[in-house]
Amino acid sequence: MTQVTTPKAGLVPMSELSQLKHTTSITKIRHVDGKRTITLQVTPPSTMTLEESVEKLEAIVKESVPPTMLQDGTAVKLAGKADKLAQTIESMKWNLLFALAIIYLLMSALFGNFIYPLVILFTVPMATAGGFVGLKLTNMFVAPQPLDVLTMLGFIILIGIVVNNAILIVHQSLNNIRHHAMKSKEAIIEATRTRLRPIFMSSLTSVFGMLPLVLIPGPGSEFYRGLGSVITGGLALSMLFTILVTPALMYLMLTLSGKKEKEI
Repeated sequence: MTQVTTPKAGLVPMSELSQLKHTTSITKIRHVDGKRTITLQVTPPSTMTLEESVEKLEAIVKESVPPTMLQDGTAVKLAGKADKLAQTIESMKWNLLFALAIIYLLMSALFGNFIYPLVILFTVPMATAGGFVGLKLTNMFVAPQPLDVLTMLGFIILIGIVVNNAILIVHQSLNNIRHHAMKSKEAIIEATRTRLRPIFMSSLTSVFGMLPLVLIPGPGSEFYRGLGSVITGGLALSMLFTILVTPALMYLMLTLSGKKEKEI
């Protein structure tokens, strides 16, 4: 038994001066931004995506941590890859708007007009709706697919693809009016008729080319399934709406612009 020398009592056993108790605690005190911090590292299973893990952890924290514990300045924060995921998702939103702005300005410069690109960009919301429909069908019939980073990247890729079909109709309609002296309605009908086959050829080849990413299982298929679902659904739906809606919008724009020229 360990003994300690004291000035008055001489040798005293350590048990008389202190009490030994075995417990579990942290080995060191960490500080982040001047605040004491306790880090709990969580490793999700390999079959679970990072976004699913973050959602489950946030639900657990919300249910387990009482609100009274967070009133004295205590906070619970997800860091590491979860924090980077939130930053990536936030940047993806701005990238989406940035892509739309670049496409609009580029088409405005090529067409020499700020109105016709709006007709083309009208296909983007329809393609976005088709992307969500594709994700829903994938969740129902193939496998659960969260809206992860790669899936969001599919929406940005979709913007650059779906505008091609509308460009064919708008560009050919303007060519018929300027170079063949056709009236607006006749020019749009002829442009739609002549561009129908190229639209179906380009869209269907892209759709069937993306289907293996969605339907064929295998190692790593869950990472690209969302990307394929978004592009496949967005292309399929926008292909149909482009043929039906773009000619009508083009005729409306040409009619309104013609009336303004007459009034001037």
